[in-house]
Amino acid sequence: MKKKKLTTTGGAPITNNQNSITAGKRGPVLMQDYQLMEKLAHQNRERIPERVVHAKGWGAEGIFTVTEDITNYSCAKIFSEVGKKTPMLARFSTVAGEKGAADAERDVRGFALKFYTEDGNWDMVGNNTPVFFVRDGYKFPDFIHTQKRHPKTNLRSNTAKWDFWSQTPESVHQVTILHSDRGIPVSPMHMNGYGSHTYSFWNKKGERFWVKFHFKTQQGHKTLTNEEAEKAIGESRETYQEALNEAIENKSFPKWTFYIQVMPEKDAEKTPYNPFDLTKVWPHGDYPLIKVGEFELNKIPDNYFVYIENAAFSPSNVVPGIGYSPDKMLQARVFSYADAHRYRLGTHYESLPPNRPRNEVNHYHADGSMRFFDNFEDNPDAFYEPNSFDGPAEQDVPVEPPLRIDGDADRYGNKDDDDFTQAGNLFRLFDDDQKQRLFKNIAGEMEGVPKEIIERQLKLFDAADKAYGAGVRKALGW
Repeated sequence: MKKKKLTTTGGAPITNNQNSITAGKRGPVLMQDYQLMEKLAHQNRERIPERVVHAKGWGAEGIFTVTEDITNYSCAKIFSEVGKKTPMLARFSTVAGEKGAADAERDVRGFALKFYTEDGNWDMVGNNTPVFFVRDGYKFPDFIHTQKRHPKTNLRSNTAKWDFWSQTPESVHQVTILHSDRGIPVSPMHMNGYGSHTYSFWNKKGERFWVKFHFKTQQGHKTLTNEEAEKAIGESRETYQEALNEAIENKSFPKWTFYIQVMPEKDAEKTPYNPFDLTKVWPHGDYPLIKVGEFELNKIPDNYFVYIENAAFSPSNVVPGIGYSPDKMLQARVFSYADAHRYRLGTHYESLPPNRPRNEVNHYHADGSMRFFDNFEDNPDAFYEPNSFDGPAEQDVPVEPPLRIDGDADRYGNKDDDDFTQAGNLFRLFDDDQKQRLFKNIAGEMEGVPKEIIERQLKLFDAADKAYGAGVRKALGW
């Protein structure tokens, strides 16, 4: 069958639907990439009223406490002194399922934290895995389509998932994690959280460092096999919410230890892997974990809808001392998440109770639907900037140092990238029983998938480790 020509919604031909336009091969994404913006903006408006992804969630309030001095890396006030406490909100979630989905499904878990700092809200919007399926936000809407329901059957499609993964070699690392024992944590309290992306810190000297965020559970890791998950779901579809409520009500407050990996800015120019690639981890031997503090969840919100359903986390919410990196997925999410909240919750979503900063907020955003707070009534002459009527003015605070970039703007691909070594290394860390469960989990999900798609995926497993591909073949009965 002859393929139809891919175009924009305006009918213009699309010549590259795989890679964002960046300034240099490892550089940041350019705002002029209107195809990326159009794709992300359209995805945010595909479903109402629940979240497009991470629809099923569980959350609690708590406190973050600094236990170590990291001021040589960041001037963010949240880290300004040992012992400092900052109120926060956490929301955990599954990625693919709708609001009515069962909690104990095999899926990546969202791990989102909102810190109410004196300089505004800092949102750490990550997952329970250190990597992801794709490295470029340009591919995110396509990936999520494969996780949602088929347009004809209205059922989840294993064929769609494996068809996409088998043609996206960079996904092998995350696919391995998802189908390993780590794929179904027994509760939110028994899993780690990761910023996953590379972010940046800078200190009072104007020195920049690349960082990765790790939140290690203090409750220990507990996971479910497919059979155990089926039994749990048969008894209750709300096991995560029940476990979180019970722990806090019994004052067994769950805790996580916060660590960072730190990379000097110029190291990014010499690493054999792209340190801004979301499908890669940084070797701990090169960049060891540095302890920062811990957070404790100690309060179930008084109203789930108000404080958890209306909670809006976005990587765009950073504070002085914390910033972004040229990570393509991160730069796409900086736009996409805030845009999704404007669509789902309204123009002024950041003024709702869970999203409202605890410090003073002043801006020149005017009007819009549901403007339920001051709209220049206090000082009606100061509705633009600059003005001569004592309106809010720029602040003298530490600013991010200039970002070093170099290269020509293009839609750079990653054909030369190594998508298999880290996935193979992870596979080789598993013991024999863990490998057998991995093989069984993958084979079970491939039931009914066309053979040519399975064969294409098996070649990716072979590339990670010959024993990986062989094990899945045996589990398939091939």
